[in-house]
Amino acid sequence: MRACRRFGAAIDVNPDDRPGHMLWRLFVRAPRETQSTRQVRALRAIAAPCLRALRRLSRGSGTPNRSDAAATPVADGLFSALYTERRLVHALLLVVGLIAIGFIATTPMEWTQQLWFSGGLFALAVLLRKRSGRAVTLVLISLSLIATARYFWWRVNYSLDLGSPMELVLGWGLFLAECYALAILLLSFIQSAWPLKRRPVALPADSADWPSVDIFIPTYNEPIDVVRPTVLAALNLDWPADKLTIYLLDDGRRDAFRELAEAAGVVYMTRPDNKHAKAGNLNHALAQSQGEFIAIFDCDHVPVRSFLTTTMGWMLADPKCALVQTPHHFFSPDPMERNLGTFRRVPNEGRLFYGLIQDGNDLWNATFFCGSCAVLRRGPLEEVGGIAVETVTEDAHTSLKMHRRGYNSVYINQVLAAGLATESLAAHIGQRIRWARGMTQIFSADNPLLRRGLSWYQRLCYSTSMLHFLHGVPRLIFLTAPLAYLYFGWHVFDAEAIAIAAFAVPHLVQAVIANSHMQGRFRHSYWAEVYESLLAWYIALPTTLALINPRFGRFNVTAKGGQVSRSYFDWRISLPFLVLMALGLVGFLIGIARLVFGPGGEAATILLNLAWTGYNLIILGAAVGVARENRQLRRTHRVDWHDPVHLILPDGRTVSAESRDFSLGGMHLALDEPLALSRGDAVEIILPLGPPNVRFPARVISEGTHLRLAFDQLDLIQQRALVAATFSRPDAWEHWDDPAEVDRPLASLREILVFGIKGYGLLFRPLLSLTRRMRPVRPTATDTH
Repeated sequence: MRACRRFGAAIDVNPDDRPGHMLWRLFVRAPRETQSTRQVRALRAIAAPCLRALRRLSRGSGTPNRSDAAATPVADGLFSALYTERRLVHALLLVVGLIAIGFIATTPMEWTQQLWFSGGLFALAVLLRKRSGRAVTLVLISLSLIATARYFWWRVNYSLDLGSPMELVLGWGLFLAECYALAILLLSFIQSAWPLKRRPVALPADSADWPSVDIFIPTYNEPIDVVRPTVLAALNLDWPADKLTIYLLDDGRRDAFRELAEAAGVVYMTRPDNKHAKAGNLNHALAQSQGEFIAIFDCDHVPVRSFLTTTMGWMLADPKCALVQTPHHFFSPDPMERNLGTFRRVPNEGRLFYGLIQDGNDLWNATFFCGSCAVLRRGPLEEVGGIAVETVTEDAHTSLKMHRRGYNSVYINQVLAAGLATESLAAHIGQRIRWARGMTQIFSADNPLLRRGLSWYQRLCYSTSMLHFLHGVPRLIFLTAPLAYLYFGWHVFDAEAIAIAAFAVPHLVQAVIANSHMQGRFRHSYWAEVYESLLAWYIALPTTLALINPRFGRFNVTAKGGQVSRSYFDWRISLPFLVLMALGLVGFLIGIARLVFGPGGEAATILLNLAWTGYNLIILGAAVGVARENRQLRRTHRVDWHDPVHLILPDGRTVSAESRDFSLGGMHLALDEPLALSRGDAVEIILPLGPPNVRFPARVISEGTHLRLAFDQLDLIQQRALVAATFSRPDAWEHWDDPAEVDRPLASLREILVFGIKGYGLLFRPLLSLTRRMRPVRPTATDTH
């Protein structure tokens, strides 16, 4: 009994639990760390006395035949058996669950019965959705799978008997798009339902036992003001100086960068050509360096000084660990956040991936390299031939190769570096096109489902991330499918409208509820449709061609650190949205006319297609709203920051103040009362949490209780000290997501509706201006002579 209690404490099991609860915690709830040394010792503590008792019974003796130590291999075998049993329990539960879902899905029901059944599922989901816990997540996923299975069973058996050849083509095209969406839904449930939430591992107390690390900062055409903070932050890393080498890898071969490297005391490295772009740049440095580990940062990603001390523990704890990845975090708004005004309130497009998906991948040992904010072990990296050069997403391809050779990966879901988001929608879409093309290239050329060396869960996680980027064609089908009926009367469903709604709506609603419960902190409901609609037209062709020929496409560098000098509407980038919007508006008007003047028997079908088209128009309106670029003149983005500072006035007096925000160009301070300062006055700032005895000279640019200051020209020592006191602080981004709102599906739908309507309003003014410019000018009386 004592041994059982020790084991229970080791895996966080309450010894007073009922046996069923204990089995649940042991075989279902216990995380992967159950395989740790502490759990092994606890299992041995149980196994040894049990084996001794069994041996006494078999021999009829009151004493064991061998020592306790001799029973250890058998205890290890028992642990292996228990772990195998746990996996068998998982498999058994999965099989039983699938059989139950299949039975429920195939039970015949009229649409009225389906409505009652779906209402019961919905009521249960509403009761559970606000409760926390992984058990609730699994139940909501099960409810979603039941509704989805019923819909697709009905869809296959009762809605595909289409008439004319055109209806057959359109109807099966829509069905295949739905099958793609179903595959992504199922795979995303597997990928994200159980995030590991791994914690860092402590390093040895003696820093003499820490390994050597090389820091690679690749750059090509980025401004030096973007790169300098990253270099200075790398110098501030908490790591023995004799075991840290920083490399500035300049593929642009610029004198200013060479001078920066020399002044900062880091290694400046170039190469004779730019072959294979970023991957080639990193591989060239890999061949010229010797560190046991390599940390890679994009040139705009500024690391906190605890980056290595937080990540390297796992490398030392697991000799098979080849990669430790951390989130990509952006302290500037991306185009959607800036143009729609959702910065830090609505999670951005990448938050779901770095907040949940990578954490879910980690459970299955499938975290993949994202090109920056990561540490790699030199041995495995060299074993796979360095950074992959066959595709334009060299990062994910590299980790895939390492996973295939049996190496492990780790994801630490803590923000340990921060960078700049893309400034314009055109740059943002260009970056996503490269990602989509590259991931499709990997799926085509090095398919994880077919290659050896991966577990099935790793295959599924990689495939989910790759297949996600094939959403271009399905999304275009969903945006245009109802127009076939509104324009031409072609049916894409062979079923009554009320039956379609009875089976389709529960499937969609249950998926929204389940995803909202899992993703509510990282992605708000319905925003995925906006993101996908923005990209659909642009990635449809590149991904299709990459499937056919993986060698198609080349690497393009994402521009960072630019400005938007004036507000304008980007007609070029928004043209596909505008075409789809025009088609939808005309179809909507035709539908209303048919509803008013057409045969009465079609009213339900017309209303269904009008509702579908109306939703698409709202999504397209929000997408068009993003195409209205708001002005952004700052070269250095301000970051919210609330901390005490000291201000030295021109007369030498020191007053206390509190910062409101900062940038590398200035600071905003809050004062208790106005000071006798005028614009242009010279002051100095002391940051209590910065290096001692470092003062930052500044000029007043705005007086009052809210004092705005611009830094004077800072030397390199002062710039490094400023970075150390701000961007490099270990807690710099700890509470960044606190203002973000947790998803509420109805509130999110209302917000999307507001943004969609605003999009049409934003479009009206530039359309009016364009019409005026295109209007012919009448000749005046003077012009006729």
